[in-house]
Amino acid sequence: MPIVAQSTETTDWVSRFADEVIEESERRAPGKPVVVASGLSPSGPIHLGNLREVMTPHLVADEIRRRGREVRHLISWDDYDRYRKVPKGIPGVDEDAFIEHIGKPLTSVPAPKGSAYASWAEHFKAAMVESLAELGVEFDGISQTEQYTSGTYREQILHAMKHRGDIDAILAQYRTKKAPKKQQQKAVDEAELEAEEGSGAAAEDDGSSGSGGYFPYKPYCGNCGKDLTTVTSYDDDTTELAYTCTACGFGETVRLSEFNRGKLVWKVDWPMRWAYEGVIFEPSGVDHSSPGSSFQVGGQIVGIFGGEQPIGPMYAFVGISGMAKMSSSRGGVPTPADALQIMEPQLLRWLYARRRPNQSFKIAFDQEIQRLYDEWDKLAGKVADGSALPADVAAYGRAVGTAAGELPKTARPLPYRTLASVADITAGHEDQALRILGELDPEQPLASLDEVRPRYDKAEAWINTHVPADQRTIVRDEPDAELLKSLDEASQQSVRLLADGLAEHWSLDGLTHLVYGVPKVQAGFPADATPKELPPEIKTAQRTFFALLYHLLVGRDTGPRLPTLLLAVGQDRVRKLLGE
Repeated sequence: MPIVAQSTETTDWVSRFADEVIEESERRAPGKPVVVASGLSPSGPIHLGNLREVMTPHLVADEIRRRGREVRHLISWDDYDRYRKVPKGIPGVDEDAFIEHIGKPLTSVPAPKGSAYASWAEHFKAAMVESLAELGVEFDGISQTEQYTSGTYREQILHAMKHRGDIDAILAQYRTKKAPKKQQQKAVDEAELEAEEGSGAAAEDDGSSGSGGYFPYKPYCGNCGKDLTTVTSYDDDTTELAYTCTACGFGETVRLSEFNRGKLVWKVDWPMRWAYEGVIFEPSGVDHSSPGSSFQVGGQIVGIFGGEQPIGPMYAFVGISGMAKMSSSRGGVPTPADALQIMEPQLLRWLYARRRPNQSFKIAFDQEIQRLYDEWDKLAGKVADGSALPADVAAYGRAVGTAAGELPKTARPLPYRTLASVADITAGHEDQALRILGELDPEQPLASLDEVRPRYDKAEAWINTHVPADQRTIVRDEPDAELLKSLDEASQQSVRLLADGLAEHWSLDGLTHLVYGVPKVQAGFPADATPKELPPEIKTAQRTFFALLYHLLVGRDTGPRLPTLLLAVGQDRVRKLLGE
């Protein structure tokens, strides 16, 4: 089983929320399974910011399972939401052609060209489902299209229509509030972002307010299929509802007790579901902190349906190194599948587990991923030797597995930066990669690349997809004769010292000792002298020596770590390029 400290031994945020959720569940629904929830709108690529909506309750649910309690993690697929805008940059999508679908349910919009799925919603949902499986996330999926079109929520809809005056009165409290200008702008910005994040909260209005009064329900038009409709009248006794469509002019009268082509508006729909499902815990984005937000208003509306507001921590945004905030309505946003292409599931889980929900963090697709992996491997070492802090042990345990067991892992987790360098230098030649990696530790030679998979494959994918061509490593075919001829006596001596020591030091640790030791020996110090025993100018001499070697080997001032590079090039070729 994965290593996870018990809640009494840790101060990690997951354990604290699990304590609170279990206590609240016992108060509200004693003896019943604990219910936590997430909501995702497949309005476009479901990105790494949306993933926090899932990972936060997943981690809490998993902690509850570890304690032997039954728990359900619901993911509501908001696939009956309206198609609000055409995301930019989606392959297989002609933006001009897809504009005609704006206003239809996401399940009624065709999938991008070339997709194996029947609808827009299914296309984007499928990628997320696959990623969640790789991440070890156990959940019960609920399609809101199926819920609404099957009549599952009919009683709740009729109840909302009957109490439309009460709902309108709650919403009116926020419509009339005047916030300071700065706060108003903040709310506008967050509402716009909320819509882009796919929560649906700002993507829909508060309801239909035509000449017939306020109604918290929107029919999808029987002619054009869009929600650009206005309810003009409703009879509580007969449930007869009349509406007109502003898009095509169509109008009809239907009996709501038999009609399944419409939905409650978002600010009513969400609290209705809290009550219907008995949700105890559901986080919400930072956008919900603004006055009149869906979560705040929902906390009052849920009482109309006989329910209570869930425990709902606010979660902060997730960023990407070098990128702005993510939005599902824009193309090119990194998704969980994109992250899992270049990092193991354990690392991605750890990034969400180690930070409290209200702390923002970034996911690295640039060089920072190498530092993150170094940090992760260092933590693994501390957990193994018992020196890690309890909260770090807990976060590590939540990353490497779930209550069901450990996630598949790399048998020999060599440093990511080493694997990336080897993948870079060998350019897809697996036999060469195995040769180099096999020489890293002569006492425990690697027998097969399978021993370093999947980490090796992730590092190779990162090199091939996220490292610019001008930063890739191309080893020289021939020595740089001009540079070799121009070297002064000290530089020539440093190159000779390196060449003379290659055979004796041909391993990763040995070559590390050698390349750092040459400048020390030249300055009259032992090769194994520590930094404390050396003057500051030795560091400068080492940097100069490293730059010279990079120029001689790859024609640049920098490159992969020199020990890895030397192993990759091979002794004979290194000697040739050094001018022997």
